[in-house]
Amino acid sequence: MKMIQLFILLISISSFAQSKVGTIDVDFIISKMPEIVNVQEQLDTYKKELDLDFNKNMEVYNALIKDYTDNEVSFTIAVKKQKQEDIITAENDLGKFQQNGTKLISIRRDALLGPLYEKIGASLGKIAKQNAYTQVLQINDNLVYLDNDFDLTIQVLADLGVEIEPKD
Repeated sequence: MKMIQLFILLISISSFAQSKVGTIDVDFIISKMPEIVNVQEQLDTYKKELDLDFNKNMEVYNALIKDYTDNEVSFTIAVKKQKQEDIITAENDLGKFQQNGTKLISIRRDALLGPLYEKIGASLGKIAKQNAYTQVLQINDNLVYLDNDFDLTIQVLADLGVEIEPKD
């Protein structure tokens, strides 16, 4: 039994030794791509459109509040109750609009960035195959150690035709 365990351990070590792992900083690449300017402009335009819609809803809400406070003394109990319900409904609608707006912006951002991620993925795939990488990890806060010799970020940027200024 110990021989089988030792054999499996040796196979695992030898297969791990044959793998080549690289890293990439996709966020850095995205920030350097010239297309990001157009993406940001489109997102800003979309946010402004959502803000206009929100402001219209806010005006309706404020008008309901003003009408209620200005005329409360003249309302019957039934009208008061209806006006209060209308105000609560408008307030809830504003809250839903804000939540949905955040989701809509996120969906739009993902849709606009999708083609950029595809370009990066195609370039990364080409470079990884050329250099015999078996795995590539995304650089993030969970990465404990990084040998810059295995970072493919600059190579992908070069393959995409994006020039960056060298660090001093």
